[in-house]
Amino acid sequence: MTAVKKKKSSTGFFKYIKWFWILFASGIFAVFLIFLLAAWGAFGEMPTFERLENPQTNLATEIISSDGETLGKFYLDDNRTPVSYEDLPQNLVNALIATEDARYYEHSGIDARGTLRAVAFLGTKGGASTISQQLSKLLFTKRRSGGSIERVIQKVKEWVIAIRLERQYTKEEIMAMYMNIYDFNYNADGIRSASRIYFGKEPKDLKTEESAVLVGMLKNSSLYNPIRREELVLNRRNTVLGQMAKYDYITEKEKDSLQELKMDINFSPESHREGLATYFRMYLQRFLNGWIKDNPKPDGEKYNIYLDGLKVYTTVDSRMQANAEEAVKEHMKRLQAEFFHQNTPDRNPTTPFLDLEDSEINTIMERGMRTSERWRTMKANGKSEKEIRESFKVKREMTVFDWNSDTQEKDTILTPLDSIRYYKSFLRTAMMSMEPQTGHVKAWVGGLNYKHFQYDNVIQGARQAGSTFKPFVYAAAIDQLRLSPCDSLPDNQYCIEAEKHGNPDPWCPKNSVGKYSGKMLTLKNALANSVNTVTAQLIDRVGPKAVVAIVKNLGLTKEIPEVPSIALGTPDFNVYEMVGAYGTFANQGVYVKPVMVTRIEDKNGTVLFEYVPKTKDVLSKDVSYAMINLMEGVTQGGSGTRLRHSFNKDQTVYKEIITGYPYGLTNPIAGKTGTTQNQSDGWFMGMVPNLVTGVWVGGEERATHFKTITYGQGASMALPIWGLYMKKNYANEELGVSTGAFPEPEEMTINIDCTKIREDIEKDSDLEDDLDDLDF
Repeated sequence: MTAVKKKKSSTGFFKYIKWFWILFASGIFAVFLIFLLAAWGAFGEMPTFERLENPQTNLATEIISSDGETLGKFYLDDNRTPVSYEDLPQNLVNALIATEDARYYEHSGIDARGTLRAVAFLGTKGGASTISQQLSKLLFTKRRSGGSIERVIQKVKEWVIAIRLERQYTKEEIMAMYMNIYDFNYNADGIRSASRIYFGKEPKDLKTEESAVLVGMLKNSSLYNPIRREELVLNRRNTVLGQMAKYDYITEKEKDSLQELKMDINFSPESHREGLATYFRMYLQRFLNGWIKDNPKPDGEKYNIYLDGLKVYTTVDSRMQANAEEAVKEHMKRLQAEFFHQNTPDRNPTTPFLDLEDSEINTIMERGMRTSERWRTMKANGKSEKEIRESFKVKREMTVFDWNSDTQEKDTILTPLDSIRYYKSFLRTAMMSMEPQTGHVKAWVGGLNYKHFQYDNVIQGARQAGSTFKPFVYAAAIDQLRLSPCDSLPDNQYCIEAEKHGNPDPWCPKNSVGKYSGKMLTLKNALANSVNTVTAQLIDRVGPKAVVAIVKNLGLTKEIPEVPSIALGTPDFNVYEMVGAYGTFANQGVYVKPVMVTRIEDKNGTVLFEYVPKTKDVLSKDVSYAMINLMEGVTQGGSGTRLRHSFNKDQTVYKEIITGYPYGLTNPIAGKTGTTQNQSDGWFMGMVPNLVTGVWVGGEERATHFKTITYGQGASMALPIWGLYMKKNYANEELGVSTGAFPEPEEMTINIDCTKIREDIEKDSDLEDDLDDLDF
């Protein structure tokens, strides 16, 4: 009986053992089957081998300066520029492993110990998601599933993808991909954008405590937001530092020291309307949109500048660009303050316009309304013209441009119509700087502030050139008539009769001050002091046709009438073409078309475009050098002398508050100022041997101008920006901006030494009386 009971008991025990192993094997088989089904795509599409090999992520187009800095990016939703593992600092790698996946180098995509711990303690003692799993989720599964079963299936898919990723990529590649794909908020897509936006530096330059902040954000970047939840992020950073100490990446002493530090967030948001070289970047956007139309991918598709991760290598130097923007800001802020002072309603009832009738002002305001974004948007939404016009009379809260604010913005309440008038009261500017030997554009400032003034005055705007056109007349005369800077002409009223040179009426230009010295002036002196009567005589002798021909060869594309009045700068030109034209003088007579982009690469580094310089021989070396010699006179004794010094009556140095004179520059400088009728435009074109820079200042409307030439001339409006810019450039010797003399041709056939003429006159007694009448 007892034996029978023992037998039954033994049989029952083995029965349970049997069922245990059956269930265990079934469980193993079920898990294996689930993984197999997931791999086959039974629970939803799984990435193919090709997709694993080339994960699809949106990559921003990066704009790179000539000195290797990122000027900006083009992107829609993803401001992402990937970096390699080698570009990640070791402290970031250590923080990531210590916090997210301590056994990262020990598993093959799934952390078995972590998974068992998570199951046993229901996740209360930490999760089990590895870096590879997190990457698989970011790349291929994206959103978290809703129900419990769906979440389990999603987790299985992540495991499968993680294992595949581990087989496809090295540990280092996976880590770099993870850091490149994560969204850190505020358009900080990937570690490079995040380090630039939150700390203003490249990833390789991150400090340990800064890396800890970014790694801490990986848990939930919306929750651990250093801009909105500083204390929460600080605690999270310290947790990361604690993890680094726990796994011996830093010592306890280092941990304690780092945890005592405050978070030094240098928030620098990246957007298309902010940052360095905004106007230049918007020009590039137009350039690239045109380029992609004519340069498709090998499969025929068009490149997408917002998604395809192109690299655009430009000629702009980030340091010179910063100098240019600072110079514009410093001068224009002071100049605008003076303009506002002179145009208060009690001083000028029609402010900011001068010398206009009410009907003319109404025309300007009407045009401003009809070309505004408000008008366009309301019209597109089906609003009637009456409704649109009424909307311009309703006061609204708005943010407007303001020089006196650190952010250059202020909140106010205005009607949209008043805001149009407010913005028209600001003087505008444009500036471009170019290396004449290569055509490489080094700096480009299209306006005051791209967010508020989006019209690019460098290349979109064209204004009367004024006296900056005169060197083209002199160049034609020296080239065609073989004149010398030392040749002289009388400063008397001069008329070109009707019907000559296609002129229907007599043309009798006056000097700017309405006076004539009656003296014989050398060409050098006449250009230095911008004497109109001498320029009129030169265009009469050489003819407008010859001047227009040279102007065309210098890269100025606008149609110019072949009439004498062009000699005083009546045609409109933009800064871009004017700088290219003046570059010919500095480059010994060879015109080089300005270039902004040298190379375009795809995301893999394949070269898609390389610039080929476009050049043209326009003037001989001796004619070009004679022109340089002439324009050096402008800064030696003419309107550009302020670049060097300015004296009071007692010969003490005078410092002008608004314009910042003098600038104390002692090196050879060639240049020309320009001022148009009613002081509507002020120009300065300045050159040193390896840098040509053009500056224009004026109102959006020609009626927005200074009343007198005290501050309304080119020497007061535009030249100060050039002076400030060059001083900043010279302060950084690494830029290599020339301080030496312009190279003189070996065989100079044109006399430029006017002292010889004076000596000859002094030796000849018969010419002594002429000496008093000759102004050198």
